Amino acid sequence: MKLYILTENTASAKFLAEHGLSYYIEHDTNILFDTGYSDVFLQNAQKLDINIDSVNTVVLSHGHWDHGDGLQFIKNKKLICHPDAFQKRYRKNGDENIGLDLSFDELKTKFDIQYTRLPYNVSHNIIFLGEIPRQNDFESQTTTFALEDNSDDFVMDDSGLVIKLKNEIVIISGCAHSGICNIIEHAKQVTGIQKIRAVIGGFHLKYNNTQTQETIKYLKTQDIKEIYPSHCTELPALSAFYNEFKIKQLKSGMVLNFETN
Repeated sequence: MKLYILTENTASAKFLAEHGLSYYIEHDTNILFDTGYSDVFLQNAQKLDINIDSVNTVVLSHGHWDHGDGLQFIKNKKLICHPDAFQKRYRKNGDENIGLDLSFDELKTKFDIQYTRLPYNVSHNIIFLGEIPRQNDFESQTTTFALEDNSDDFVMDDSGLVIKLKNEIVIISGCAHSGICNIIEHAKQVTGIQKIRAVIGGFHLKYNNTQTQETIKYLKTQDIKEIYPSHCTELPALSAFYNEFKIKQLKSGMVLNFETN
């Protein structure tokens, strides 16, 4: 399995960056996971000799602009997501829509949309996790987001991927609004596999606070070989993760290779 970082908050060498996330994944099928908010993912894919036109499936982690507005630059693919991904949504202190720029009606003219709250087999070894059960008492307890009716938006559409590598799994998150520990527990339950090779993506941790420390404590119990918090994981939390796990910073253009034993 290979994971190509097409869009990240941090640039490397000749590759572009933006506040967003997009991964190209090669395994038993090739898929695009998120698209960032512009065509940066396409420009970086070209530099990596990846032909996005040949990709048949896009998985959207959740309906925020920095993960899905790049959808306007591609078409004629299956789009897998949670049914709530198309809502208008806002920050509680603002009036700008931070949901997807394209509406559901606009997107369904461009894509074959497969939405589900349940886990969905993208291929034999890649599973879209669907709606994540929020089971612990330290993640997804508060939110800074609101829906159009001013109710709290806990981003219930937030999901991820789990990828099977023989007797171990790789877990991929977009932003982990549902909580990265909740995502990991759900991925283990869905696959029945307890051994975790890697956890990659946005962890949505901003500070070195109780949630970050509880997350670190949980991860230390899981014997995970590689941990890559990125994107919406901000410096105080990243520093705490580095102190515990000596993490590597993810940048646009990087390629992660997970060889199977």
